[in-house]
Amino acid sequence: MKKYILKRIVYLIIVFFVVSLMMYAIYNLIPSDPAMVQMEPLRKSLKPDEWQRQYQALRESMGLNAPLLQRYARWMGFMPDVSGKFEGMLQGNFGYSISYKRDVVDIMGTPMLNTIILNLVSTIITLAITIPLGIYCAVHARKTSDNVIQAGTVVGYSLPTYLVGILFIFIFAVWLKILPTGGAKTPGSTYTGIAEFGDRMYYMMLPIIVLVFTGLAGMTRTVRAAMMDTLSQDYIRTARAKGLKEKVVIYSHAWRNALLPVSTSIMGWMISVFTGGSLVIETTFALNGTGRLYWSALNTTDYELVLAMQMFYTLVSLIGVLLTDLSYTLVDPRVRIDK
Repeated sequence: MKKYILKRIVYLIIVFFVVSLMMYAIYNLIPSDPAMVQMEPLRKSLKPDEWQRQYQALRESMGLNAPLLQRYARWMGFMPDVSGKFEGMLQGNFGYSISYKRDVVDIMGTPMLNTIILNLVSTIITLAITIPLGIYCAVHARKTSDNVIQAGTVVGYSLPTYLVGILFIFIFAVWLKILPTGGAKTPGSTYTGIAEFGDRMYYMMLPIIVLVFTGLAGMTRTVRAAMMDTLSQDYIRTARAKGLKEKVVIYSHAWRNALLPVSTSIMGWMISVFTGGSLVIETTFALNGTGRLYWSALNTTDYELVLAMQMFYTLVSLIGVLLTDLSYTLVDPRVRIDK
């Protein structure tokens, strides 16, 4: 197990750097000049020759005249920058945002916290509902209760996320008036500790409810399909023929074997939500999250911020793939990853 984990971590590190190089090269192919963005407001106040001189000096100080691979090495922290210091991503320097006029690392903290809380809480609640519901539907397949639930999942699967968000805002914020319409915390609040967490959860409860509602349909149908396929296997019939209790057959034999494809679907769904899937929710509820920040950075061509966000998404995806592979040996003893 340790050897396998170490080997996979090495693979992930290699993939991370390959992806980072590809993303850096792609974004550098887009017509964009950070030095031009900073110098453009001074064009009218300076003479053309003076403006051009300052512009070239700024490009040189920002390292924009260096070859692509050299700029990438500086950006990652493999090489010293023009000042002779190692100040790349590996040293915790994610660049400078030209739109926010601040270091990227100072901008990403709050959005990342909001997105992590939003997605982790909604994922836990969704799985706590969909797994038993999917098992129930599979056990009672084609009965009235299953047909009603399947009809409901089709409706939930068909509704756009933004429409569900607007509907829930009307129900919980306008009609019942029990939840706020948006935001991440009380404006001007100075809460700390548990009080701060409770205040944040109160403001994020409505987007969490929407994410749970929109995730129920797909995950319920996934769990149901996996369980129905497992319940039709010969070893399940043999277990029932031996006189085992139905709960033992379902939860000790069927569910564990059905969990292998379900775990892959769960991790894929979680990765999709983390890597921009919550953009609609964050926009609908004016929540300062990574999806909204990423979209804003793209619109303002703030590519230092975009690249930092892209690396965050890449890291989440790679860790998710690793956790999926490791979960196989826990879910199914037949999978021996140490061989």
